[in-house]
Amino acid sequence: MKLTDKDLVQIRENGLTVEQVKHQSDIIKKGISYTNLVEAATVGNGIIRLSTKEQNHFVEVYEDHLNNLSIVKFVPASGAATRMFKVLFQFLKNFDPENDTINAYINKHKNSGLAIFFAGLEKLPFFEEVVHKLHEYISNFNDLSYDEKRLEFIKTMLSEDRLNYSAYPKGLLPFHRYEQHVATAFEEHLFEASLYAASKELANVHFTISPNHNKRFDDEFKFIEEDVEEQTKTKFNVSFSNQKILTDTITLTLRDELYRDPNGKLLFRASGHGALLENLNALDYDIIFIKNIDNVTVSKHHEELAKYKKVLAGVLVETQNKTFEFLRAIDEGHADNETCVEIVEFLTKTFNQKISHQYSSLSTINKIALLKNRLNRPIRVGGIVKNEKEPGGGPFWVKDKSGDITLQIVEFAQIDLKDNTQKEIVKNATHFNPTDFVCGIKNYKGEVFDLKNFVDNDTYFVTVKSRFDEEIKVLERPGLWNGSMAHWNSIFIEVPLITFNPVKTVNDLLKAPHQYR
Repeated sequence: MKLTDKDLVQIRENGLTVEQVKHQSDIIKKGISYTNLVEAATVGNGIIRLSTKEQNHFVEVYEDHLNNLSIVKFVPASGAATRMFKVLFQFLKNFDPENDTINAYINKHKNSGLAIFFAGLEKLPFFEEVVHKLHEYISNFNDLSYDEKRLEFIKTMLSEDRLNYSAYPKGLLPFHRYEQHVATAFEEHLFEASLYAASKELANVHFTISPNHNKRFDDEFKFIEEDVEEQTKTKFNVSFSNQKILTDTITLTLRDELYRDPNGKLLFRASGHGALLENLNALDYDIIFIKNIDNVTVSKHHEELAKYKKVLAGVLVETQNKTFEFLRAIDEGHADNETCVEIVEFLTKTFNQKISHQYSSLSTINKIALLKNRLNRPIRVGGIVKNEKEPGGGPFWVKDKSGDITLQIVEFAQIDLKDNTQKEIVKNATHFNPTDFVCGIKNYKGEVFDLKNFVDNDTYFVTVKSRFDEEIKVLERPGLWNGSMAHWNSIFIEVPLITFNPVKTVNDLLKAPHQYR
């Protein structure tokens, strides 16, 4: 790997060392290390289905402890809205209004997405704003043909010199239209937080955002703060952080050479949501709710969503209390063989841990040391929904390189789907993870764990992206709720589909959970 003096300066400015860059380069050359699936997690085999009575119990547990806990809602929100409008950009690029009609274009390209978009146009949360702007930009808009009006509607949404929605951060795009106003996903997260993440009428909400959107989010909060606080009777401590530049990773050409931009500079690229582990690691709270920015609903579903958040939090609180009880006994020298038996049962039943057959041959001292290591970890309780063929990860039993079998969230990109055995396991999967977690990141002494100590660094991603019409190899760090939490103690609880309402395309905003009426 040949580096110039300018390269060395650039590497230092990124907070990296030459050794780290070389290591990243070697990983990219090696390619992705596929996860070895053993079987899909199912209800009764890694996934817990709670009865109504059990759900109510855990809600009560959480509410009983609520005012004695520091709580934050952590929302990854750095994504731009660009990909939401992919179908529309393709339409603008390929449609020839001189020689084609929109209906003919839809039929010719079998473009059901575009057909759905036009059919639901008036239900879009920003419909009225776009129409208002249309009349500003085009004085004779009412005289245009039906097709011309629809074409100009999309242009007004997306053109840089008009509304330019695709440049918005997804969290600040109009998401839900109510009778009196239009709400963003950012606003909906605040309303949600007041229902399950507020303690003593204060809700802490932390958003990870792109640096170029800092002012936009600040301005939006100032604009809505008074109204939201008045409606929820809750004060909000809203904070923001950016993905740290030191988490960016080097890029290579397809020939495995260092990629350089037209100015000859190395290209360091944001390394996926796994980079947000640094942001999560900077927090100091007893309970952390994690939920993606685009996974929201209109207000009529908020109470139901809050219930299941409280269920997950109650499971975490009760599990933490038992875990801390065992750890105190160990540290105070009160753990004996009988305690060890209880801990093994707890680890097996609660965290789905598999204890090696060699454990029985260990001395009591070594047994206690092993069990303490297994107990003394961050804990996550994940909401798992039935598989609706959404893209993304799911819960699977996984065998690592040492032969240990653990329960993990695995992204499809980590799976070798050319392997028929692995493909069959994926085919039989029944559940999906909607990035819905409640986390405990402190030990029983109230000390925050260093979360970097619990990452499986082999679960990185290597993908190919386009840059200036050239394909390049990029490296993404182990996903935040995948490899970055691989060595956490995990519990997966089945929750209803209403808790999972992501907006990946503009048409998702037409679905029932995003419609007020």
